[in-house]
Amino acid sequence: MVKEKSRNFTFLLYPDGEGFPEDWEFRLEKIGVPMAISPLHDKDKNKNRTLKKPHYHGIYIANNPVTAESVRNKLKAILSSEDMECKAVARVQIIYESVESAYLYLTHESKDAIKKKKHVYDKAEIKLMNNFDIDRYITIDVETKNQTLKTLLQIIRAYSIPNILDLHDFIEKNGEGYGIDMNLFLTTIESKSSILRLYFDGAYQRSKRGIAQEDRKD
Repeated sequence: MVKEKSRNFTFLLYPDGEGFPEDWEFRLEKIGVPMAISPLHDKDKNKNRTLKKPHYHGIYIANNPVTAESVRNKLKAILSSEDMECKAVARVQIIYESVESAYLYLTHESKDAIKKKKHVYDKAEIKLMNNFDIDRYITIDVETKNQTLKTLLQIIRAYSIPNILDLHDFIEKNGEGYGIDMNLFLTTIESKSSILRLYFDGAYQRSKRGIAQEDRKD
């Protein structure tokens, strides 16, 4: 039976588990793949309102598609010592929904966690390893992209912006006022080169026409 493979996984770490090393963060970093580790979940409760064992939630982004068992073995191997096997790794699972949702769950800010009224942890305490960047995994719906494109075209027209570099600089400086961050900007324009080129050309022609009119007045 072929085991399912993926690049995106979640896992649990129990710091009071047998063989859990003090330098666990350094060891995980040595694996060399992007990871995000939650704050210590020490206020989670069972259904009977008793406290759960303190644990960390983790996100693991593999370089290539692998099995959950492979990820579990790698985590166990890096956290174990020659004289002590680490038994703190648990529930290595493929992320089926989205990395964004899994990331929000690290602090219980996902929709499901909020619905269940779980304790919210401080996202400033999330540990990011090996250049993990959540912006790479945020999915943006079509409606948002379309509205953003309309705004970008209005900006090009209003300010006669002639090329993508000038537009990039404009959004970098002023995007917050339009509700456009750099990730939304780049995601929106990636497949819209044709219409952007038309607007850039129109802005350039309008700018040239304006300069020519000024020259004739002189």
